[in-house]
Amino acid sequence: MDDADIASAWRSVPTLRGRHATLEPLQAAHADGLCAALGDGALSRLWYTNVPAPERAAAYVDAALEAQAQGRALPFVVRDGQGAVVGSTRLYALEPEVPRLCIGYTWYAPAAQRTGINTEAKLMLLGHAFGTLRCIGVGFETSWFNHASRAAIARLGAKQEGVLRNHKRHADGTPRDTVVFSILDTEWPAVQRHLQFRLDQSP
Repeated sequence: MDDADIASAWRSVPTLRGRHATLEPLQAAHADGLCAALGDGALSRLWYTNVPAPERAAAYVDAALEAQAQGRALPFVVRDGQGAVVGSTRLYALEPEVPRLCIGYTWYAPAAQRTGINTEAKLMLLGHAFGTLRCIGVGFETSWFNHASRAAIARLGAKQEGVLRNHKRHADGTPRDTVVFSILDTEWPAVQRHLQFRLDQSP
């Protein structure tokens, strides 16, 4: 890819296909599928996350698409191996001049959790970031209180950099201490092998 192709890739959302998951550019038409994936809204009741309530799915999609239009994010809808919408994720904090970005705003329907979907989705997103966008670093951020997310990020092979105190706000308005992780381009080959090994163990 030449410089023009790379610059274009920073402005477009690709479709990434795997065995367990497919990531597609998020569209307004996905709101109903995301609403169904959110089920009874249990995910949104975890105060330290920013998962939308089912009735807020359309507004969530609109906000993500507005962030994309402003050049701040590349949002995806996630489908499982049977094609059902099971969640959402995105690339955000885009800094093509570095180049660097973050992966986050990730959530899955309960039935899709603890499957190969997230491992494969992260493998494809990291491959796009390091391979296509030529990133030198990829970040992950989560609430201090989101222990499950912190453990999941560490399992990817990301290293914890530190904690930013009163960095943002939780969905309920309370101040959020943000735990920051990252993977560097020099670490990507080992992380890639690790994730592929984990994926190969998935049924």
